[in-house]
Amino acid sequence: MTAHPPHTPPFRDPHMPFAKRIDDLLSRLTLDEKIGFLHQFAPAVERLGIAEFRTGQEALHGVAWMGPATVFPQAVGLGATWNTELVRRVGEAVSKEVRAMRAHDERVGLNVWAPTVNLLRHPLWGRNEEGYSEDPKLTSAIATAYTHGLRGDHPTYWRTAPVLKHWLAHNNETDRATASSSVRPRVLHEYDLRAFRETVEAGAVAGVMPAYNLVNGRPNHVSPYLREHLRAWTEEELLVCSDAGAPSNLVDHEHYFDTHEEATAASLKAGVDSFTDHGTDSSQMVGRIQRAYDQGLLTEADIDTAVRRQLSVRFRLGEFDPHHDPHADAKDFDTPAHRALAQEAAEQAIVLLRNDGVLPLAPDTRIAVVGLLADECKLDWYSGTLIHRSTPLEGLYERFGAERVEFAEGVDRVRLKTSAGTFLHVPDADGSADEVRGAEGALDPALLAGRTDLPPLTTDATGTEFALIDWDEGVLTLRAPDGRYLSVAEDGYLRASADQPGGWVVQETFRLEPHGDGHLLRHLGTGRHVTVAADGVKVADENNENPANPENAETLELIIVERGEDAVTRVTSEADVVLVVAGNDPHINGRETEDRVSLRLPAHQERLLRAARATNPRTVLALVSAYPYAVDTSALAATLWTAHGGQAAGTALARVLAGDVSPAGRLPQTWYESDADLPGLLDYDVIGSRQTYLYFEGTPLFPFGHGLSYASFSYGDLNVRIDDGAAHVSFTITNTGDVTADEVAQLYTRAVDPALPRPRRELVAHRRVTLAPGAREELTFEVPLRAFEFWDVTQGRPRLEPGPYDLLAGASSEDIRLRTTVLLDGEPAAPRPVLQRGLEGADFDEQSGVEIVDRTKTAGDAVTAAQGRTGELVYRDCDFGDGVTEVTALVSGEGAVELSLDRGTVLAVLEVEESDSGPYDYTTLGAGIVAEGVHDVHLRLRGPLRLAHVGFSG
Repeated sequence: MTAHPPHTPPFRDPHMPFAKRIDDLLSRLTLDEKIGFLHQFAPAVERLGIAEFRTGQEALHGVAWMGPATVFPQAVGLGATWNTELVRRVGEAVSKEVRAMRAHDERVGLNVWAPTVNLLRHPLWGRNEEGYSEDPKLTSAIATAYTHGLRGDHPTYWRTAPVLKHWLAHNNETDRATASSSVRPRVLHEYDLRAFRETVEAGAVAGVMPAYNLVNGRPNHVSPYLREHLRAWTEEELLVCSDAGAPSNLVDHEHYFDTHEEATAASLKAGVDSFTDHGTDSSQMVGRIQRAYDQGLLTEADIDTAVRRQLSVRFRLGEFDPHHDPHADAKDFDTPAHRALAQEAAEQAIVLLRNDGVLPLAPDTRIAVVGLLADECKLDWYSGTLIHRSTPLEGLYERFGAERVEFAEGVDRVRLKTSAGTFLHVPDADGSADEVRGAEGALDPALLAGRTDLPPLTTDATGTEFALIDWDEGVLTLRAPDGRYLSVAEDGYLRASADQPGGWVVQETFRLEPHGDGHLLRHLGTGRHVTVAADGVKVADENNENPANPENAETLELIIVERGEDAVTRVTSEADVVLVVAGNDPHINGRETEDRVSLRLPAHQERLLRAARATNPRTVLALVSAYPYAVDTSALAATLWTAHGGQAAGTALARVLAGDVSPAGRLPQTWYESDADLPGLLDYDVIGSRQTYLYFEGTPLFPFGHGLSYASFSYGDLNVRIDDGAAHVSFTITNTGDVTADEVAQLYTRAVDPALPRPRRELVAHRRVTLAPGAREELTFEVPLRAFEFWDVTQGRPRLEPGPYDLLAGASSEDIRLRTTVLLDGEPAAPRPVLQRGLEGADFDEQSGVEIVDRTKTAGDAVTAAQGRTGELVYRDCDFGDGVTEVTALVSGEGAVELSLDRGTVLAVLEVEESDSGPYDYTTLGAGIVAEGVHDVHLRLRGPLRLAHVGFSG
């Protein structure tokens, strides 16, 4: 045994294994101290020399919320690079800046909440910018690279501890705290779990964060999947951190539990280890945990398990070994290398969607740059504060020379006339310092207050000319000539005070509402109308305003001084090429808490695009956005897309337009032609509703994996060898163009003759390579045979179906250059042994009008008819053997189950006419039935009945 001096307890001994050190420390902590550790802000234990600790440092594409830092492209932009090595380096740079910033500001945490691995199933999801791709393989590859960069490569000590967000099946902001995602077993295992699993198994993940939503009727914060799946994928201790406020939601919004003590105990026992609730005030959660313990809902062993997981992360971060921590003295912050990396990432994220030959631009090209985002470098909710800034306009000035670039933003320039005949006026703010929102950093930027040091708006005879931008859905912003946006602070006055729209509740957006001969101006952040008072312009007092009769609101006349399209026409006619820069503001109409309502480009920007194209046919559209659009590009000379590209976005775009860099970004998700191609936002059945490139049967605007180059590439020499449990695939790529360029080689597979719906094609590997003109490279891939499997609901496990499979190599999911077919051995299908196992309600092959719900609050699934619908379920190939004479159904609630075979007549009806029992009070119904051999079973559900299981006997 190792001898320890009295002053050096074993948990301080760096030579002992972490597990033994944690055992020792746990034994020294009191119950109260351990309970205190379970809140996000864990207090210090001074008697043991243990410092404070907090979970949660946002670091999605740079260090967020804590002030200036290097800002890399949005996560969806990093996904568009399809470059795992690049993304690993970005993660490394971010983690080094976390360490460097912490050395000067202890508020900066080392437990980073990144990356987001939710799949981009639906392009209207408000948080599309946070994910990497609609494809689980690409998502896990990029996420694995980022987490390895965040973790660092030291075998013992981690630079930061990444937590994956948001577990699980979370793609809607609409009703996000109460909506349930109905996820059938195949979708669960083949789609939603895969991105998390492959990233966790790669070994650089410290934990996960459950999402706000429910899955199959059960909140993610009490999900049995945390134990059954997540913790089974690794031997590392994983720290599960709740999302902010989610523990309280279990009672306050979801009403899943009657008391907070029950909810907290259930979350802790399900696997939540750290509770993020009530901000920095830990007393509420500590009190709930203490009362749950006192009521016998928790044991000290339950608490120890959670504390152990947190301590495991803290030990790995070197907290208890400051002299051995190789990352303790990290100083890399805003280095030249980080700036170059931000530019490289922005360049690699740009996707060339179409090009009729206008790109790249010649050095002497005269360019008209127009559009609402042409001179913007937008940030999102999870961005840091910019140290450096490059807009498309600035990038083009730098690259082509200011004398060759003309600019028109395309805003509508307006004055707002009051009923008294005066105009809204922005007073001079001499001596007021420019401020950037969030520059000082904040643990919770939602609490940042608006500026009150500037004078409120007044009225005068001439007024101020405002730049009005309509972001669609009637949401607009108003900007003063000095560049500051109209905003409302806590005192209710309007000021030109914000550098950009932003904040958790945006205070810079308004809506013009027709009223009499003019308009009322509603401030959307407060929901109140604008009024004019003797002491300034402000929103109506919330206690006095009647929304149905806004008698105190000012009626305003909108006087248009200049329309945006007129300014565009003025600068575009003499240009050689017009660049229209369009897109979104990440804080408006599509963001956390708010889904988009349409794929269309906002009408204001459509007007500008039409005006540019009508004046000059050599019009190039650059979309800078957090998500796809449905926009007609057929009449445009070229179209590009990039996510908001961070601090170097403008320089990167200019270099691609000039041909200094050949574009090689690829779309990480399908771009659909119209809203009609989309499923419902809450429809999570990607198989049944044919979602994403995996199953979509229509013609996309641009397919998954699409992206053009200034070079051309040929593919050849495809070879496949099957052995050692893998398909060994090789092929060659040759640069047949005349410029050095990157190509993203993509390898897909598809089952040729599947017995049930399988993906049209599915990405199994990819690689981004750089080739000089004439250069040729052989690429090799090892694809494990499990990549060809599907989840067999009849057996509750993966199965490789024997038969032919295509292997497809190409430049996108639709641009296939090489193909071959291999014959794989596998496990033949067998009929469902319903005599032995019966049918689990959720193990259907097809459904219509059905939702999956929780069988109990702790485990299991059941099915029910969606509200107002009749549910239809199909279970294929059910083997009744020599015959059955009885069917039973385990049900709760009231309603009926009708059974038929092979779409024939109804053979049995099992019905509960009236019931006052709860949803978890099950009863077994029975009826006679005669069946033998193999048949498809069809069930019809009527009424609010829950079906858990169907059995057969006789």
